This record gives sequence, C-alpha cells and structure tokens, in this order.
Amino acid sequence: MSETVIKTENLGKKYIIGHRGKAGYKTFREQMLQHVHNFYSRTKKLVSGQEVIEGDEVEDFWALKDLNFEIKKGDRVGIIGKNGAGKSTLLKVLSRITEPTTGKVFIKGRVASLLEVGTGFHPELTGRENIFLNGAIMGMGRMEIKRKFDEIVDFSGVEKFLDTPVKRYSSGMYVRLAFSVAAHLEPEILVVDEVLAVGDAEFQKKCLGKMQDVSNSEGRTVLFVSHNLMALSSLCNKGIYLKQGQMQLQGDIEDVLAKYTKEGAENHLTEWKGDEGDEHVKIYRTKVFCPNEVSGFYTHKPIVVEIEGEVLTPVYGMILGFWLYSQFEYQLAYTLFDDADTNLENKSHPVGKFVKRFIIPPNTLAQGSYRIHFDLGIHNLRLIVPYGKCDVEFSVENIAGFGRKYLIDQKGFRSLFRPSWSDEKF
Repeated sequence: MSETVIKTENLGKKYIIGHRGKAGYKTFREQMLQHVHNFYSRTKKLVSGQEVIEGDEVEDFWALKDLNFEIKKGDRVGIIGKNGAGKSTLLKVLSRITEPTTGKVFIKGRVASLLEVGTGFHPELTGRENIFLNGAIMGMGRMEIKRKFDEIVDFSGVEKFLDTPVKRYSSGMYVRLAFSVAAHLEPEILVVDEVLAVGDAEFQKKCLGKMQDVSNSEGRTVLFVSHNLMALSSLCNKGIYLKQGQMQLQGDIEDVLAKYTKEGAENHLTEWKGDEGDEHVKIYRTKVFCPNEVSGFYTHKPIVVEIEGEVLTPVYGMILGFWLYSQFEYQLAYTLFDDADTNLENKSHPVGKFVKRFIIPPNTLAQGSYRIHFDLGIHNLRLIVPYGKCDVEFSVENIAGFGRKYLIDQKGFRSLFRPSWSDEKF
C-alpha cells in the first residue's frame, strides 16, 4: 500500500468578514468623529496584535469545514469546485501559508507551491537570485541548487532576463520561472493553483507534461487546482470535489468529474414540459441530452435535441425548428425540419402527434454553455409559440481534448455548421 503523505482531520478555516451598516444621513461633524474613532480603534488593535476587521457589523465565514481526506505518495490530485468553493484556501493551508482554524493537517515531505502571481519571489531580486532564495527556503544547499540551475532556466525560457529584477517581468514570464523553480527543486509535494492559466497554451501543455513526469517517474505527489476539466482528466488520477468549503466527493478523477458536471447540468433547464401553441399546433415537450450519458454533456459525444408536439388540424407552411446560441449569445446555427423542401407553403403537415429529433455531431461544439430557442410558426405569416417559451439550456465539458471552437467576434447570424434532422431513436 502506498504511503500517506497528506492527511487532514476535521480541517476548517474561518474568516471574519466585516460589513458596512446602513449609511443614513450624518452631519459633517458626525462623520469626522466617526473617522477619528475608526482610526483610534484600528491603531489600538494593531498595537495589541488583534485582527483588524473593517465594517460596522461582522460575521463568521467558513471557507473550509470538516475536511477529512488522505493523499498517497505519487498521487496526482485534481481539486475541483466553483469559484468560492474553498480550493485556493485549502492549498494555502496545505502550503502552510495560512493556519487552519480547526482540525489538523499532517504533511510528510517538502512542499513547493505555485499559488498566485507574485507569491514566492522577492520583487527587488533578479530571477537568478530568486532561484537561489527559493531553494534555500526549501532547505536545499547552494551546490544542490546549482546542479538544477541550468535545467530550471532552460525550462522557463527566461534566460535573457535572468539578471533583471522580477518586478519588471510580465505575468507570463513570472509564472514560467516560478513554475520551473517549483517543479525542478525536487519537492516531495508540488502544489499548483489556477495560476497556470496566465501562461500561453504551449507552456501550459509543457507544465502538465512536467507534472506528470515528476509523479510517474519520480514518485512525487501533485495537487492541482483548475477549472479546465480536460487538463484535470488528462493529468490527475484522483480528485477532490469541494462545494461551499465542504467535501462532496474524493476518489478516482473520472468519478469526481462526473459528479461535478452532473450537478452543473442540473442548474440548467435541459427539459421543458408544458402546453404551448394554438388551436392548430401544440408543443408539449422539448429536451436536450447526451445519449447514454447521465452525468452531463461532452464535446466528444453527440448531443440530441428533441421536440414533442401535436398537429391538431391541417396546417400549411408550418415551420418547426430552433436556434442554437452560445453563452455569448452568438447564433451558432438555425435549422428547420423539412427545410430542404422548396414547396413547404403548399404542403400540409399530417395531423397527429410527432417527435422530431436533431443530432449535433461529436466534436462540433466547444466547451461552454448553450441555449436552444425553439421556433414554431406559419411561414411568412406568424409565430405560434412566443419568443423564449420552451427554451432549454445545457453546458458542454471538454474532457477528451477535442471540440470545435466558435470563431465569431461579434453577434451575428452566421451558422458554423449545417444542422440535419434525424428520425433515429435514443
């Protein structure tokens, strides 16, 4: 059995948040007295070593609460959750940057952290000096750092600016050097936050490969926070899902990602049921789904759009279709059932119930959120279903590394693919 290198017991982190009370009306004299009082109060707390909280009212906020987990040596652990879930706070506690409020943390081995741009380097020192400073902080000797020096510089690609103070580095240069230092100074545990998103795509890929190498070939442990599900899926073998500071699931990365994407999908209305239309045509149900998938929508899987309704009386020139919009409200596609029929106005749709299905092929949509707006009406005459009725939404995740991206830079009416209808059943 693998050795445990990180263990938490009832881990919690509480912050005290200040709020301003209702302003109300105050005279100039009252405002001045209030400023003097606030200044005196802050100074008194600073001198006595107390925490200074701004605001008239305070409340407790638990960024982490009752976390219990173990991480084994050599695991590559992806930590996932929405903004504010406690991911970065957890990494700060594990990196010993901040102390937990409750519980205990046991860590075996040296930890190297890359949490945010600006952390870990002294801005007035050069890149060269910061490499040696970071190595010394990790307990490495000068000769040991020298052995790794050329490898660090080569990986970072900032050799030209090595003797420039890092305060003059761009954020991308800073991250390049910071990651290279963290990954090459042989920590037993490497902790990396979303900060890699600052770098270009090529460097991100290089970093992911390096993290995989240090885990597979050197047996080191990696903790990685990211919103990029594809990166988490390809790099990590284990996962931790946090929600509002509490553990939702720990286990194999695919199980953790499946739970996360399923809960995200539940926030969208992926199926509508009702009774919309007139005395001629009705829509009873609209739905969007991934066949054989209960956990969400994925770029490498087909996506099915389904419309169920009924023609009550003969209707000539009936239009039935939908628009597909991206999360930026770009129109990506518009399709009509029987849109290839040039004699649509002179044909009557058969009376009776119907189910129409449309397949969006795999690798057509990029990762993101989408809205489907349905269109039911009489050609060149009128709408039957008002705008916004029967709409459904869904979010697509890219965990396979594929997925076409839409390249429109402004709202428009351009379709990026040719939709087609299908009678296939799922």
